[in-house]
Amino acid sequence: MTDDNTMAIEIERKYLVIADRLPPLHNGERIVQAYIPTANRSTVRVRLCDARAYLTLKGPSQGISRAEFEYHIPLADAQDILAGLCGPERIEKTRYDLMYQGMHWEVDVFEGANAGLILAEIELPSETTPYELPGWVGADVSADLRYSNQALMSAPWPQWANRE
Repeated sequence: MTDDNTMAIEIERKYLVIADRLPPLHNGERIVQAYIPTANRSTVRVRLCDARAYLTLKGPSQGISRAEFEYHIPLADAQDILAGLCGPERIEKTRYDLMYQGMHWEVDVFEGANAGLILAEIELPSETTPYELPGWVGADVSADLRYSNQALMSAPWPQWANRE
């Protein structure tokens, strides 16, 4: 919960990126993350971002929204969690922040098992917030669960994308 005792809600749209239309990308942040297995559709993620670490808890998705709680944790704890509580699979990517028409976009360039995949996400204050799509954004994959980071860990994009 947040300081005012309201639940944190993540509302986001996710899109494929048309790589040759992207503007130059600068100052990316290297991310390595993995998941702790859960018994329901909740998500427990540990994430290393350069020299910072986070533990994130997410509830089941309701459309493009879901409960989200994120906490800074010591880097050594995150490394121990990755080594001891998560499986061997990892999501590896570099995240770039871009502004377009006053809206903040995150562009993830995947590496490792998902090399070649580029996704863009926009977090919104409400599901009805209007926004304009940049020319480098392709298909909306918000409802396609295969593009969730957790799914990409167990079924990497190159294994199924070429069959579509």
